[in-house]
Amino acid sequence: MVLEKTLTKNYEHRKAAVQLRMVSQDGSPLKNMEFKINQIESQFLFGVGGFDAVEFAGGKPDDTALDEKRSVYLKEKLNKLFSIHNYATLPFYIGRYEEQEGKPDEKRLKAAAAWFNERNIKTKGHPLCWHTVCAPWLMEYSNAEILKKVIERIERDVSAFKGIIDTWDVINEVVIMPIFDKYDNAITRICKEYGQIPLVKEVFSAAKRANPDAILLLNDFDVSNEYEILIDKCLQAGIPIDVIGIQSHQHQGYWGAEKTHDVLKRFSRFGLPLHFTENTLISGDLMPPHIEDLNDWQVNEWQTTPQGEERQSKELIEMYEILFSHPKVEAITNWSGGDDAWLHAPAGFLRIDNSEKPSYKVLKTKIENEWRTETTLQSADDGCISLEGFKGTYEISYMDKKAIFNLDGKNSTIEIVI
Repeated sequence: MVLEKTLTKNYEHRKAAVQLRMVSQDGSPLKNMEFKINQIESQFLFGVGGFDAVEFAGGKPDDTALDEKRSVYLKEKLNKLFSIHNYATLPFYIGRYEEQEGKPDEKRLKAAAAWFNERNIKTKGHPLCWHTVCAPWLMEYSNAEILKKVIERIERDVSAFKGIIDTWDVINEVVIMPIFDKYDNAITRICKEYGQIPLVKEVFSAAKRANPDAILLLNDFDVSNEYEILIDKCLQAGIPIDVIGIQSHQHQGYWGAEKTHDVLKRFSRFGLPLHFTENTLISGDLMPPHIEDLNDWQVNEWQTTPQGEERQSKELIEMYEILFSHPKVEAITNWSGGDDAWLHAPAGFLRIDNSEKPSYKVLKTKIENEWRTETTLQSADDGCISLEGFKGTYEISYMDKKAIFNLDGKNSTIEIVI
């Protein structure tokens, strides 16, 4: 237990030291002056699902405007969630994004991405290829034609959003893909015929062609040895995986520290960054343990409870502390921002009425106070200031003058003209 506590509190790898050389417009050192230094953005990606922005910023699918009550509700929800989060996942399930062939929902998704970009919130598209929420119209084609159309879709959408969305979950849940038998679908068909690795290679190559600078993820809920084997085979095949995505839906109970440490140990051995892409912790009654596929638990209502909210808060902070302390983890995304989303689960930071749960408040305190740097320092006779802080973007100010700099550990000295 002592070891675990030490691991969860080691954040030194999240910090960097730098010598700031403060100079005036004429190049002379600004000596013996007090400067306020305020971190305005974290390098670490604290994420949450941003699906509501599609409706709020993009309107309804039929291009009609939202009524005022709905608009006010969504605005309040998004503003609360993204006052503390700096990373949003947006939906690109082909069965919804392109319900009719050749008619993608590009306009609304671009409006949503623009809403986030205007607020300096990074975005990720999810997913480009998946057997679930697949387009029925794809099944009208032969397997060769399906693969061709999937590749064309990836090239089209990654190109269209280049510079707007530059991070993608390229392919989702490949471990189960060829044996998925809940219902027939186009992606399982081609995965069975061509094989997992060839399909992964095709879709990653298409995304890389469309945007060579994009960050590309392989994403899965299966954290068994089978996912490790798949990753190993993909890397041996030269597939350009930039990040390993790990889903952590915990509808049936919290993983706990031991399992979380085990997952980190096994998947960090590949040397790639880790993103916990879909984290879920319940604040109500747990899903029964006999349910194998989470989607089989269909209920009309799933309430949050005071006891469940306290449990969720404690579990969430313990898990975030463990993940934030690990040097390979770059992002954590809580899948549901508010309750009554996927499976109607009470898995959000906000209740249905947008009121804040304990989990929201405790994470807000962590991000804004404990995992952020704000200080006042005085420059020396040579105009230099020694700063150590959490990596990210900073604002430094003196009276009414301000400047922005980035603390990332790459530069030992930064000259700031103010």
